[in-house]
Amino acid sequence: MSHFRVLIDYIHIEQLALRARIGVSEQERAEPQRIVCNITISPNIGRDFADDVANTVDYSAVADWVKQFAAQSEFRLIETLADNIAKGLLNDFPIRKAVVEVRKFVLSDAEFVSVTVTQQAAVG
Repeated sequence: MSHFRVLIDYIHIEQLALRARIGVSEQERAEPQRIVCNITISPNIGRDFADDVANTVDYSAVADWVKQFAAQSEFRLIETLADNIAKGLLNDFPIRKAVVEVRKFVLSDAEFVSVTVTQQAAVG
């Protein structure tokens, strides 16, 4: 009989509020500004969690990590911020894929501008 390893499909964090120094101009980066981050991660773990957070990815720890990373970083582009968040999550948590959307509220005639980055762990 074959045994299969069933994986959690994903964990999603919607509209995580962040403060970051982000923008092309020095003036724009002078003060931290509000941005929003949507994060979807695919844990590299099975479904046998035994109702214990130690057997899954702690989404509270993920949110704290992202907030701290954004607060301590300074980037010109939201693309760079999103990419670095995704890579950092793959490095620091047991996940196989990270999709990170960063929203910035900079255009007066648009609700927001966003970029979405997907990073996947190397196989092998």
